[in-house]
Amino acid sequence: MFKRVVTSMILIAGIVLSIFVLPVWTFGAVASLFIGLGLCEFFRMTAKRGFPLSFAYIGVLFGVLLPYITYFYRPTGGMWEVVFFIVVLIALFISQFTRKENQNAVSLIAVALFAVFYIGWFFTFLVKIRFLEDGHKLVAYLLIVTKAGDIGAYLIGSRFGKHKLIPRISPNKSVEGAIGGFVFSIISAFLSRYCFSWMSFGFVLASGVLIGIFAQLGDLAESLIKRDYEAKDSGTSLPGLGGMLDVIDSVLFTAPIFYLYLAILR
Repeated sequence: MFKRVVTSMILIAGIVLSIFVLPVWTFGAVASLFIGLGLCEFFRMTAKRGFPLSFAYIGVLFGVLLPYITYFYRPTGGMWEVVFFIVVLIALFISQFTRKENQNAVSLIAVALFAVFYIGWFFTFLVKIRFLEDGHKLVAYLLIVTKAGDIGAYLIGSRFGKHKLIPRISPNKSVEGAIGGFVFSIISAFLSRYCFSWMSFGFVLASGVLIGIFAQLGDLAESLIKRDYEAKDSGTSLPGLGGMLDVIDSVLFTAPIFYLYLAILR
């Protein structure tokens, strides 16, 4: 617990600095760091199934570039994303041409593309939100509500959890924990309204519900990946918390959903 608290405080301090204090480009740099660590952990898990680490470097490289591309080409809208993933796919095919065998070529390409899409592109929606009007406040709001759900699920689940949610995916997650996380997300959304007075009641309620639901789904999605690769944690880079992917799993789902919600409202 001591390691968990210390690591969490360091992460929170770094995130707060990158959002509110340091120049805006540093937020993209922090996002690239998180994506890079998450991708490294993902590919280490896939290595247990024969995925070559030399091939994984392509996925990591393109993943960490995503926030920078968003930073430099944000005025062009979504067209750069189409170009980006075309380039990624072509690069993955070219990398296969240098191999001495054809076995698992399609699987390797699919896994690498999935990793860049799931970890790199999904997390980059945080950078997109950051460049919206009042983006620094919106990012803070999203992270507060998302992580409050994680905390609520852990606290309520460990204390009152009796009914397993989906034991084949995550043996420790309970229905009570899922409900607790959802409630914590909504409560934190309304409490955050006092710091973000421009938010209407409807905005807070709808966004709290969406974030509360998709935070749980994001957590379960990462648990499914870990079960498939027979891993308890995605890594050990964050003492007390596991790996980076264990920390950002819920954000990977809530960031794009919250961005789409904001886009619809505007």
